[in-house]
Amino acid sequence: MNEPRASLIHATAIVDPAARLAADVEVGPYAIIGPHVEIGAGSRIGSHTVITGHTRIGANNAISQFASIGDAPQDKKYGGEPTHLEIGDGNTIREFCTINRGTVQGGGVTRVGNDNWIMAYVHIAHDCVVGDRTIFANNAQLAGHAVIGDDVILGGLTGVHQFCRIGAHSITAAATVVLQDVPPYVTASGNPARPYGINSEGLRRRGFSSETITEVRRAYKTLYRAGLSLEEAQRELAEHSARRPEIKLLLDFISVAGRGIIR
Repeated sequence: MNEPRASLIHATAIVDPAARLAADVEVGPYAIIGPHVEIGAGSRIGSHTVITGHTRIGANNAISQFASIGDAPQDKKYGGEPTHLEIGDGNTIREFCTINRGTVQGGGVTRVGNDNWIMAYVHIAHDCVVGDRTIFANNAQLAGHAVIGDDVILGGLTGVHQFCRIGAHSITAAATVVLQDVPPYVTASGNPARPYGINSEGLRRRGFSSETITEVRRAYKTLYRAGLSLEEAQRELAEHSARRPEIKLLLDFISVAGRGIIR
């Protein structure tokens, strides 16, 4: 990386000489950037933001004021190991967000993908994996090791328990508490979270055809409304998955052993 132009770094910011910033990275007043940080081209760092640890941030990210990025995991097992945080390209990370790096026990890396919209006060804990094009509304909270698929929307104040997975294209209502896995396409709400149909509006906005949405709705009914056990539903879904990749995504998700799916 080229050395960033001094005019783009506010005089009150503290940027360690060992940090690697692209030449056009903007750094606001009183921001602090540590020695093991790498930030890609076109990114903007807001005032009073602290970026530390072994943290790699890609291109064209906008990080608002007072965010804490790459700090030590909130895990009592953590012993100061040089674990990592990796953030992709094109993300918006708003005020007061906290994203912690990983732990040795969890693989050592927290990952956030591309083009995510992460609103104020969101917490992404150690060893979480966040996909692409997600939206996390204000105060959504991920506990350690959570896995969030592509195009997921988390309503404000959603809380996700450790090791839970939320499948692609699903959505949670405000103040949802996720204690088990949420399959792809599902709308979840409540404490604890329960399924309330599919995210049909989200699928339409992403260009899914009416026929595909109908197939997804039929798969949802097989899983949740047909009175079948999970094993029976899996067998029935398997008959349709070969010709429908959207159904295979659902089948593959529920076939993975984990915390069990919301029912």
